[in-house]
Amino acid sequence: MILLVMGVTGSGKSTVGRMLADRLGWVFLEADDFHSPGNKEKMHRGVPLTEADRLPWLQAIHAELQAQDKQGKNVVLACSALREEYRKILMQGLDVRLIYLRGSRELIAGRLRQRTDHFAGEAILDDQFAVLEEPRNALVVDIAENPEEIVEEILRAII
Repeated sequence: MILLVMGVTGSGKSTVGRMLADRLGWVFLEADDFHSPGNKEKMHRGVPLTEADRLPWLQAIHAELQAQDKQGKNVVLACSALREEYRKILMQGLDVRLIYLRGSRELIAGRLRQRTDHFAGEAILDDQFAVLEEPRNALVVDIAENPEEIVEEILRAII
């Protein structure tokens, strides 16, 4: 099984995803690790990615998910997966459950202003919310709580 922890930049995908993987003893994958250096540079400068930028990234993630699945491993993937078509690419042929970390623009912008160790900052947040298509078939989790409480809520819902 794959848990896809999704949401806009700054919603806590990496933190919550790592914690979930640790608690479950599953493989953790960080979608940001699959971005090309060019994509990372664009986002650092606040330049939104194009569909041409995103497609190879999504395909690379899907290939890794397939490889993990063939090995019989369960995975927690932290990935923005903002559009339905992106989620379809990631989920194709796999057993995936969506977990959507939802929060207000104000809350997330405040978190991004405090974050200094990441290539994506507040400059791309407006584009992220503009691109976001909220999923219909997902566990929706409010990110106002602390990460430990969010993980507990997710575990209660999936176990």
